[in-house]
Amino acid sequence: MKKRNFFWRGLFYCAGLLVLAMGLTLNTKADLGVSPIISVSYCVATVTQTNFGDMTLVLYALFVFVELFLHMRQGKRQIREADPALLPSRRTAYRLRLVMDVLQFPLSLVFTRFLNAFGAMLPDFAADGLAVRIAILVLAIVLTGIGAATTLLMRVVPNPGDGIVQAIADCTHKRVGLVKNVFDLCNLALSASLGLLLTGGLVGAGVGSLLAMLGVGRVIAVWGRLTGKRLTRLAGLSEEA
Repeated sequence: MKKRNFFWRGLFYCAGLLVLAMGLTLNTKADLGVSPIISVSYCVATVTQTNFGDMTLVLYALFVFVELFLHMRQGKRQIREADPALLPSRRTAYRLRLVMDVLQFPLSLVFTRFLNAFGAMLPDFAADGLAVRIAILVLAIVLTGIGAATTLLMRVVPNPGDGIVQAIADCTHKRVGLVKNVFDLCNLALSASLGLLLTGGLVGAGVGSLLAMLGVGRVIAVWGRLTGKRLTRLAGLSEEA
């Protein structure tokens, strides 16, 4: 891959992470319910009066540990069942997958610092009118989808929220879209249960969470169709014009 391609790939990946962090942060500022993937960390941080970015780092670390467990279990089984001629390639793929999982730890640290920075910079919109908060929520959903789609297109280290969904889909042999929806619903159910148990009300879970769950996937699909070929060509991942 040419140096120019590495430059664009790194630029798009970093830009995607920044846009994703901005979208997730705006989602929390709209006060209509946060994105399902971070609803648990937001609920715990709010109830315990701790730092949201730090709690998200703990959540992401847990996701990575689950990914490592699933990939180790799956990889060892594939190696045991592999044809002797395919054994070296299977072992190489297994090690590479584990390396990609481990690299999500430093990525999580950097990404959650972005969340903290944007959280300190952006104002809260809880006291604004419903129309303003809905507009902020829509913007948050769009930015989250664009950021997630751009980072996924670059095929570098996945965000732990995406990585764990892919790992579960690989191990259960289910469609990624289905696994994503079920995983989001589980996160919302857990955050709602924690909120009701600890405060007697919902914390983080709301109509905005459901809209984010439905809307982000659509934005990812549209952004991929509109820009996918051009971005991957510039990054040296595709030869298509």
